[in-house]
This record gives sequence, C-alpha cells and structure tokens, in this order.
Amino acid sequence: MLTAFTCMQITERKSQLVTLESLDSGKPLDETAWDIDDVAGCFEYYADLAEGLDKKQMSPITLPMETFKCHVLREPIGVVGLITPWNYPLLIATWKVAPALAAGCAAILKPSELASITCLELADVCKEVGLPPGVLNVLTGYGPEAGAPLASHPHVDKVSFTGSSATGSKIMTAAAQVLKPVSLELGGKSPIVVFEDIDLDKAAEWTIFGCFWTNGQICSATCRLLVHESIAAEFLDKLVQWCKNIKISDPLDEGCRLGPVVSNGQYEKILNFIASAKSEGASILCGGKRPQHLKKGYFVEPTIITNVTTSMQIWKEEVFGPVLCVKTFANEEEAIELANDTEYGLGAAVLSKDLERCDRMSRAFHAGVVWLNCSQPCFSQAPWGGKKQSGFGRELGEWGLENYLNVKQVTQYTSDEPWGWYQSPSEH
Repeated sequence: MLTAFTCMQITERKSQLVTLESLDSGKPLDETAWDIDDVAGCFEYYADLAEGLDKKQMSPITLPMETFKCHVLREPIGVVGLITPWNYPLLIATWKVAPALAAGCAAILKPSELASITCLELADVCKEVGLPPGVLNVLTGYGPEAGAPLASHPHVDKVSFTGSSATGSKIMTAAAQVLKPVSLELGGKSPIVVFEDIDLDKAAEWTIFGCFWTNGQICSATCRLLVHESIAAEFLDKLVQWCKNIKISDPLDEGCRLGPVVSNGQYEKILNFIASAKSEGASILCGGKRPQHLKKGYFVEPTIITNVTTSMQIWKEEVFGPVLCVKTFANEEEAIELANDTEYGLGAAVLSKDLERCDRMSRAFHAGVVWLNCSQPCFSQAPWGGKKQSGFGRELGEWGLENYLNVKQVTQYTSDEPWGWYQSPSEH
C-alpha cells in the first residue's frame, strides 16, 4: 500500500521533481519529465507485485514421496544497501527502492554525490506517506566514505550497485569478505547494427536517439554503429544532418535535446577520448568539441567518429558521453563478430526489415538486453541487466523483486508411521 501511495505523491510533485532533476543532472527537461513518469509507474508496478506476493506464500512443491509435503516461503532478505549513479538519479534509485520496499526490506540508499537532490526528495515523499522511520534511509556523500562501508558492513545483508565496472569490482571484493550477495549493473559499449534493407530515416532517428539520449550518459547507449558497407556513405550523411538539427542548450529550454554533461571531470574525460581517437588515426566526421554558441557549461557537440579500428580506445572503452564510433560490415557473420567484440554485454540493437535475420541476431548477441528495430526502450515489467563486464543479476520485472527475497523451503513429514531409518531400542 505504501508503494502505491508513493506513486501518487510522485505524480503530485512531478513538476518540482522534473525541474530539480534537470538542474542537478543536466538532462533536458523533456527527458526528466519522462523519467519522473517512469518513477511513478515503477512504484505502481511494484505495489501490485507486493500485493501478489502474499498469494505466492506457502506455494506447494510436488514431491516424489507421498509421506512428505513441501512449500516455499518468500521472506525479505533484510537490510539492503542501494548505490546509484548520477545519470538517472531518481529513476534508477526507484528501480531499487520500490522492489526492496515491496519485498519488506529496510533500505539504505546511497545516491551519487553529483546528483542527490531528488533522492532526498524521495525520502521526504516516503515520510509523508507514512513509511516507518528507518525503513528507507538516504545516505549522501562521496563513494569511498559513504558507499564503500555498505559493501563490507556485516549488518547490511545485500548490496545492489549501478555504476562503473571498476567500482563494481571493488564492491564485489568488499562484499566477498563477509559472503554478502551483490547485484551489479555496470558499464556498456553496446552495438547497433544497421542492415541495408532498413528505411534510412527511421534508422537514423533510432541511431541518434540510441547514442545521444541522456546527453550520451547512459550505460546501455548503442554507441558502436555497425552499418552495412553498401549504405554507409548515404547513412552517415543522414546522421550528420540529424546531428546538426539537435538543439543543444540549457536543459530547461523548451525543445532542448542535448544538455551539458554532469561535471567538469566528465567533460574533460569525453574530450580526452575524442583526442585519443584522433591521435590513433580515427576521423571526426562531425562534432568533437564545445558548441560555438555555448561559451559556458560542460557542453559537448554530438560527435561521430569514423575510420575506427577494433584496437582503438574509442572502440573498446565506455565514453559515457555523446560520442558514436562507426565501422562497416559486409555480411551478417561479420556484423555479429564485430558486435560481440567487446568486454561488455549490456545492450545490443539490430535494424532490419528481415525479421528472421533480427531473430538470428538477437540470439547471437552477447547481451542481456536486445532491441529489434529500435534502441533504448525500457519498461518496469521487463528484466534489465547484462553479462560479462556489464555485471550480473537483473533489475525490474519480477526479477527485480526476487533480488530482495530469500526463498525458504519448508518440508513436513505427514505419515503416522515411523520413518523407519533404524530400529528403536524397544525392538531389539
């Protein structure tokens, strides 16, 4: 019931939360509006799952022996540490908080020090709807001082982390010292494969959206474009035209589609990636610098990089900014090989009118999320997570709730007869 009330309060505060999220993260106002709608929807979804959880208790299990019966209890895992990033401050926090509360856990939410405001507002919402003190705790501060102790603290029963692969490795190491379960949703270098039979305008829109959405700061960004060699020149021309029409501005401006990246550190990191690509022999097809009309702020033009080889840093490492690198392919087999040529395994997309080809590609991708003829849609009802260096475990859907539950087997001997393992003393 509390998660349902939380949904109502989020909806009532939408205007305030949208503005705060844009100011804190630099995301365009339209995008944060969609995010807050998703926040409310996620709480509503887990409110429904929480009500259904009671019906699953005492679930019977069929056994091969009639003298026993068995059922399953699903119990909250305990106190959970939830460590979240700055690119979707409130939404990713909700992906963790909503199922944790629905499962009956107490939670300690540690948001990024770069974007904490809306998570503090979430704490106020939960207080207003009557969540008992201590059930949701928001802990702000820098990662090493505030977040790291959650991974090693003996009274925190589980940690769920979304962020970089390097930090995820440290959390996993710390949790291992006390044999604590973790779920990790980490980085990505996701491919988008464009075949020659697709409508190029539709493909251009999905390619631009898949890479530059959220100012390019999204772990699942389809930032490696693989385009069939027969259409590459025409398609790249279309992408450049699309990039020229992207409105780059103050994120509170109407129609803004690309705002500033989150911090000076991130800004410098992105520009260093672009400079490294140039020094290794790649070509900057468009973008690659600060927009001329914006003299202040951490703005980076939407950037397309060609003449990329698989040995380059720009191909291998996550930029987390509005940067798309491009390679061509000659056939389906080469496309699959290039798509899977990464240490990451979060998302992958394929654009083609041939649905049988799309099915083959979806099975061949080494990824946890696959998009067919689109990129980046995400729904509370569907599982989210990756493999390889993109982490393990799944958020959202029923899988998200299971993250915060222990499953207990209860087996009963039902016969009136002795079990008969050995003779009692009276039988000697």
